[in-house]
This record gives sequence, C-alpha cells and structure tokens, in this order.
Amino acid sequence: MSVIGLTGGIASGKSLAAERLSELGAHSINGDLLGHQSYAPGTRGFDNVVSEFGDEVVGDNGEIDRAVLGPKVFSSPDGLEKLNSIVWPEIRLLAEAEIQSIREKNPTAQIVLEAAVLIEAEWQDLCDEVWVVSVPESIAIERLMARNNLDRDAAQSRIDSQMSVDERENYGDVVIHNDSSIEEFSDRIDAAWRELSDRS
Repeated sequence: MSVIGLTGGIASGKSLAAERLSELGAHSINGDLLGHQSYAPGTRGFDNVVSEFGDEVVGDNGEIDRAVLGPKVFSSPDGLEKLNSIVWPEIRLLAEAEIQSIREKNPTAQIVLEAAVLIEAEWQDLCDEVWVVSVPESIAIERLMARNNLDRDAAQSRIDSQMSVDERENYGDVVIHNDSSIEEFSDRIDAAWRELSDRS
C-alpha cells in the first residue's frame, strides 16, 4: 500500500491523471473537495473564515459564498495567506482521516491524494511518493486561455502566481510530462503505475 501525492500546476492535467489512476484501481482523494469541506457550515474552518473575513461572506443558504469571499481574499495583501492558514490545516486533517479510513477498509489499497497545493502546504509527509504532472508553460497558457476563456495576459498572470515548472519538478519522485496527446499522457500514467506496482 502506498500513498501517492499527486500534484501539478494549473492546466497541467493533474485531474486527468487522477481519473486515469482511479480507473487503474487507485483510491482517489480529491483535495479540492476537501477544500470545500474544510469550511462547511458547522466546522471550525467555517467559523474561522467568517471571523477573519466577515459575516457578509455567508450566503443566503448558510454556506460560505466563494464569489463574495474571493474578492475579499485577493483585495488584501495578505488575504490569501490568511485564508490558507485557516483552510490548509483543516484540509490536512480531512485527508489524514480519509487515508486512515481507506487503510482500515483495504490495507493493500493504493491511495492517490490529488492536491494542487501539496508542496506549498508541505503535505509531502502524508505521502510515500510525490508524483508531479508537468507541462511546459507555453502549453499551459494555451490550454488555460481555451479552457477558461482568458486572454494571454490573464492566463500568464495565473501561471506567474504559482510555483515554476522546474521548482515543482524538483519535488517529484515521479514526473509525468503532459506535453503531447491525451493518449500519450495516458500511456505515461499507465507506465508509472506499473512501475509503482513493481516497487510495491
């Protein structure tokens, strides 16, 4: 049984990799979903977000309204750092609990923890291996423009706000390049999975 920490920059294909690994038999834990759970109503994360950013971030349905929270976070110089300091510890606790639950049900399970901020949040210690999905910046920009209907400057700005490709790759025990077709990318994931099975 191994825990794979799967990460990658924006528009790298990280989610596609997680889907393929699930098809191959891995138990996938989605960090984005845990992120939403980390400040669900009734949680410590919810109370801390409201305390930090104000009652107006709570929507009519009683949940955090991300459309209201987002501008508040990014209009403050340290807003994102404050939000991360609230939600990252909560996400980690949720991930730990889910890993433990899967292990109890299936001690031989291969687990994939998919998290965009795995490295930034320093969750590598939850994992036996870190797999980085890597894509050249130029390709990521084109994908981001097409996927999110952004102009080039906006796409570049999002790319510039995150860890560089080279820096991210330095943390990877396994680096899977996604710079060609979906079929080729899938083949590379399959090969990495087979090699994991050999190591296990």
